[in-house]
Amino acid sequence: MITLTLLHPTKTIPLQHWTFKDESTIRIGRGIDNNVVLYSAVVSRHHLELRQKGLEWELESFGANGTFIEGKLITQTLAVDDGMVIRLASSGPKIQINLTSEETSSAPSTTQTQFQSQ
Repeated sequence: MITLTLLHPTKTIPLQHWTFKDESTIRIGRGIDNNVVLYSAVVSRHHLELRQKGLEWELESFGANGTFIEGKLITQTLAVDDGMVIRLASSGPKIQINLTSEETSSAPSTTQTQFQSQ
């Protein structure tokens, strides 16, 4: 199971959660055909993909404005670590990725707060 948490732009306050139990590919972007839709001018229609490979997850960025981890641009497919925070574009939305095994999982709370960056 994988949970994505949209974080407040300047704080580590969670704004919204998405939990995926059975999906092996999760698409994030501005386009409405993505699993996670983020309405931000700096987010591409199809910004990035998370793909499950066995027990592991990997991330691939397709966004014109890039995807960043700790201020560094992702330039290749990257293994996902539990708790990692990614930023879509250098000033865009921040998403925390949490990986949970089926045995230890419990349903996370869902917060539905609309986020739009300027």
